[in-house]
Amino acid sequence: MLDVNIFAKNPWGTQNVTAPPCSLADVMSEQLAKQLHEELTSFSSCSDMGLDLADVPQDSDTSSDLMLAQMLQMEFDREFDTQLRREEKRFNGQSKVSISFENYRMVHPFEDSDSSEDEVDWQDTRRDPYRLAKPTITPKKGFTGKGKNITTKHDEDICGRKNTARMDNFAPEVHVGDGISMDLKLSNHVYNALKRHCQTEQRRGARLHEKKEHSTAEQAVDSKTRLLMYKMVNAGILENINGCVSTGKESVVFHADGGSFEEIIVPKECVLKVFKTTLNEFKNRDKYIKDDYRFKDRFSKLNPRKIIRLWAEKEMHNLARMKKAGIPCPEVVVLKKHILVMSFIGQDQVPAPKLKEAMLSCEDMKKAYYQVVQMMQLMYKECNLVHADLSEYNMLWHDGQVWLIDVSQSVEPTHPHGLEFLFRDCRNVATFFQKAGVAEALNVYELFNTVSGLQISCDNEADFLAQIEALEKMNEDHVQKRSKKAFTNTCDDGPPLLNDDDD
Repeated sequence: MLDVNIFAKNPWGTQNVTAPPCSLADVMSEQLAKQLHEELTSFSSCSDMGLDLADVPQDSDTSSDLMLAQMLQMEFDREFDTQLRREEKRFNGQSKVSISFENYRMVHPFEDSDSSEDEVDWQDTRRDPYRLAKPTITPKKGFTGKGKNITTKHDEDICGRKNTARMDNFAPEVHVGDGISMDLKLSNHVYNALKRHCQTEQRRGARLHEKKEHSTAEQAVDSKTRLLMYKMVNAGILENINGCVSTGKESVVFHADGGSFEEIIVPKECVLKVFKTTLNEFKNRDKYIKDDYRFKDRFSKLNPRKIIRLWAEKEMHNLARMKKAGIPCPEVVVLKKHILVMSFIGQDQVPAPKLKEAMLSCEDMKKAYYQVVQMMQLMYKECNLVHADLSEYNMLWHDGQVWLIDVSQSVEPTHPHGLEFLFRDCRNVATFFQKAGVAEALNVYELFNTVSGLQISCDNEADFLAQIEALEKMNEDHVQKRSKKAFTNTCDDGPPLLNDDDD
């Protein structure tokens, strides 16, 4: 037979007996109020000790709905603060300036005694005990104390500490140090001098930054020039730009590895001649271009950058004339605004030495002299040009011959000062080779007559120059006609010019 008691037992454990509902009289009784007060007191003590719901003993009485609600609310607040910490970390990231969500916390830091790895992040920085207090200042009435102990706002110690604290308002690049902790006292004279110095340095730094951004420095380029160089590399004209080769008063020269550009064969080694966009060195050099009839209509002092572009374009046309006449000189690849790309005179990124620096034997020096005289004659007769700045510094020695460079200032013989420039070139060449020991070197007057084909007989420099000026005035009526004709015949063809929109 089956045991009837089996069905009488609850298979799920003891059955919870629901407490009978209390009447209103029982709720209002003083005994029930006292019981609830004791339960609330025990719950507060648990929360002060840092106990959560899991820390409460299992045998504690949790039949009170108020106690359960408060314990659940405490757990919810802690979970909310934990999520708030995550949001704050995600919002600030690695930024040095962080935003604190401390005011949105549900549990105040001193109420939450749980140890956490984020405890340092959540400390109240508004009451930082390690922060030095600012020096006390006098009240609005202008003095403190009474009688002999009165202290005014003009007190030396108070003013000194106040000036030390005001140094924190200086620019960030000014290192003022920690003067407050040292109890440093600065007089008004010293503080005002430091303030004026900081303001002057800020203005000077702004001017230097603006000058650097709008002009080329000694071995650097401005942002616009750097962008043009990047475009040449991206277009494939150049493979890469290796570095600065030389600097001069008018340009900076960079070495580069050649690439390819449409149907033009780019040399394996190239140079970028970047004309400086500052006109400090060009103040007295406008005479080389404003009287040149090839560029006279386009010359304007009001736009310095256009003048620099004219210099680059002028050197390109002069090199094209010289290359056509067979004179050893760099070959122009392309022109982009004030950047002229040419072939490199040298080998393996080592530029050819200047004639001034080359260690030549007597035979090589004599050979170089005859080459220079022949190139001067070709420039004058075939190219219709005068170098105007020919010296041992603008002539390179490479592969057993002389190469001419830097012809941006070269002018035509019909220039109002063309013969004067030729005489100066002849003087530089004659002086150099005579000092180098070339016995066959002609003097300046003989060399001038040999190059120009004129027969001016005079051994006095002043009289010689006077005759040259007379010849220039005599030819002044025919200058424009002859120059336009020469420009039409020799400057129609040339290397390509990249437009402003070309990449």
